Amino acid sequence: MPEGHVIHRLASRFGDEFAGRRVRVSSPQGRFAAQAAEVDGSVLADAQAYGKHLFVRFDAPEPSEVHIHLGLIGKLRFVPVDEIASPQTVRLRIDNGTVAAELRGPQTCSLVTSAERDAVVAGLGPDPLRPDADPQLAWDRVHRSGRAIASLLLDQRIAAGVGNIYRAEALFRQRIDPATPGNQVGRRAWDRVWADLVALMADGVAKGRIDTVRPEHSPEAQGRPPRVDPHGGEVYVYRRAGQPCLVCGRPVSERLVESRRIFWCQKCQH
Repeated sequence: MPEGHVIHRLASRFGDEFAGRRVRVSSPQGRFAAQAAEVDGSVLADAQAYGKHLFVRFDAPEPSEVHIHLGLIGKLRFVPVDEIASPQTVRLRIDNGTVAAELRGPQTCSLVTSAERDAVVAGLGPDPLRPDADPQLAWDRVHRSGRAIASLLLDQRIAAGVGNIYRAEALFRQRIDPATPGNQVGRRAWDRVWADLVALMADGVAKGRIDTVRPEHSPEAQGRPPRVDPHGGEVYVYRRAGQPCLVCGRPVSERLVESRRIFWCQKCQH
């Protein structure tokens, strides 16, 4: 499932390509045809990301926002307007006459009112990538919980947009054992985790990939081959089980925390 930086990049691309322009909205596969017709021909006002949720707003009578959640298999791509492959798989298509956005296989694609949008957002925790995020809300929920911090970081009611990669990497960088209960994580430690998430995810938006390794542990500094993995760039522990820790050399460990795999270093995160 894409992490929050991907959704923010998509929102930015929507703004660049479509904001303030009249667009065609359709559903080539037909499953969203009635809803698409309600905003077809209207001006696309803007697009906003909240965690892993994307809202595309149109200047039209309500309901006038398309709510998108890609889920595990959803894809959203931008293509030349005359390029369309396998139209039977395209749930939503938005085009400005030059560029088209095509949505395939989403978990959610629905036309909603602003009140319905607000209800979805109200159920989310603060998003490290949004300037209006309130990290105090995340802390309030973390320090009252006995659940493992690795589990809490995947709870979208605590830190919206954080996924498996960012949680593993932030915990490693701050030397926190992923099994530590939230109520045993100190405020200073949590503040460092939050600040790290803000910086790492912003870097992900800028680069379009996840890089979490500090300069002194880069391939160039350590004389090692660059990591090759479609899930991200240079990382400390994510998907590196059995490989040597880039800091201490001990093999990276892997275990399940509430049915999700977590990667960590038993020495560095002791």
